[in-house]
Amino acid sequence: MDSQVNELEKKVLLRLQAQCSRREYCSSEMSAKALKALDGDEAAAARVMEALLRDKFVDDVRYAAAFAREKASLQGWGPVKIRYMLAAKGIARADIDAALPEVDPEAADRRMEGLLQAKWRTLSDDPQGKLKLIRFALGRGYDYDRVRDVVERIVRQGE
Repeated sequence: MDSQVNELEKKVLLRLQAQCSRREYCSSEMSAKALKALDGDEAAAARVMEALLRDKFVDDVRYAAAFAREKASLQGWGPVKIRYMLAAKGIARADIDAALPEVDPEAADRRMEGLLQAKWRTLSDDPQGKLKLIRFALGRGYDYDRVRDVVERIVRQGE
């Protein structure tokens, strides 16, 4: 029986290593996959996770950095939303702090400004447009102080 468990663990480990080779995963995602593949055997899943972490197939700092770069550049998310979403995935605060510098602040500001200018074109006739624009930017995860300055400038330009 013990050799079957070890064989199952090896099989699961190889499959998870192959998945990790194709894209980044955080430890909580891989832990859940290991637990499911091993039919809820927490001890076996812990051994598989230990091997994945030891061999650097899973690295939360690397995952967080890749996540931050991707979400900032492709989805236009700000640092507040990125931080929140990484925390929701169980990434440690120190790992998040190490990853956020991967986002270029000037590029993020340009992206935010472009998003807000485009959104303002649809809201400029709305009496609540300025408030809606601020809420839109905050929902995207940008810092309020920076949003306020950009919104003021965009609204003044539109007048």
